[in-house]
This record gives sequence, C-alpha cells and structure tokens, in this order.
Amino acid sequence: MFDVSASTGQLLTILVMALALGMDAFSLGIGIGLKGVRLRDIVKLSTIIALFHVIMPLAGMITGQYVSGLLGGIATSAAGALLLLLGGHMVYSSLRGDAVDSIDHRTAWGMLVFSFSVSIDSFSVGVSLGMFSAHLLLTVLMFGFFGGVMSVLGLMLGRRVSRSLGGYGEALGGVILFSFGLLFLV
Repeated sequence: MFDVSASTGQLLTILVMALALGMDAFSLGIGIGLKGVRLRDIVKLSTIIALFHVIMPLAGMITGQYVSGLLGGIATSAAGALLLLLGGHMVYSSLRGDAVDSIDHRTAWGMLVFSFSVSIDSFSVGVSLGMFSAHLLLTVLMFGFFGGVMSVLGLMLGRRVSRSLGGYGEALGGVILFSFGLLFLV
C-alpha cells in the first residue's frame, strides 16, 4: 500500500537537501558574479552546474545503494555521520573564507572545475540518500534543478552586491546538512 506521509516526508527531505546543496552553488556564484560575468557565461556555467548536480548525486546514490547492501543496519548511522561531516565541513569552509578566485570561469576547463567543485557535496549526500533508498529520479532532478537555479541567482546577485553575503549561503547549507545528519543519528 502507498504511504502518503512517508512519500511527503521523503519529498520534503529531498527538497530541503537540494536547496541546501544549491546554497553552495549560490554562494560561490556570488563570488564569481562579483568578478563580472556576462549573461552568456551565466547560462553556460549554470547549465553545467545543473548537469553536475544530476551526475554527482546519481553516482553517489548508486554507490550508497551498494554500500547499504554491504553494511545493512549500520547504513543509517554511516549516512548520518557522513552528513554531519559534510555539513560541518561546509560551515568550516565558509567561516575560513575559502575562495575560488584562482578558477577562470570563462574557459571550458574553468567551468568544468568550478562546476565539479560546487557539486562534489552532492556526491556525498547522494551516497547517504542511496543508503536510505531514496527515489533516484526525483532526487537527481531536484538536485539538478536547484543547483542550476541557485547558481543563476548567485551569479546574478553577485553582479549587484558585496562579497560579505557569499559565505553565509554556504554556511546555511552546511547547517541544514549537519541538522539532517543529527536527525539520522538520533
């Protein structure tokens, strides 16, 4: 029988996680946008980021399903610990002030490196979600959508605001992932 409350809960969890991971693309997009970016570059870069936000969690979920089969009941604790570490790292990085100034976002290589760097967290979260057997297609489509939209918003906003906003988006995303990690462990 179809459990609506479980499906709604899973949808809400995936939505919040997609938004949290999109915050990383948003905050780094602000940094790139502050350097001056053309609209054509915004479209190209956001499209590549969205694609990476589909590919990386997909690979992570496949890996997570495999690991879940090996670990059995320990998988939930391992996934929670992974989210704790990932969220903590995102908060730490935002407070430390890591920058992406060395990447030239206008070159094809720079776009690929930037897109990979903002979506690597999606792989780790995908591993965790794969351990829970989250809905594969829904998850990767939501991650891709929010990764692309949040990067567009960050790049556009970066053209108009100061650098002080950039780290807060990444920190907020880290806090959200950290909170989900705590929930999975409790």
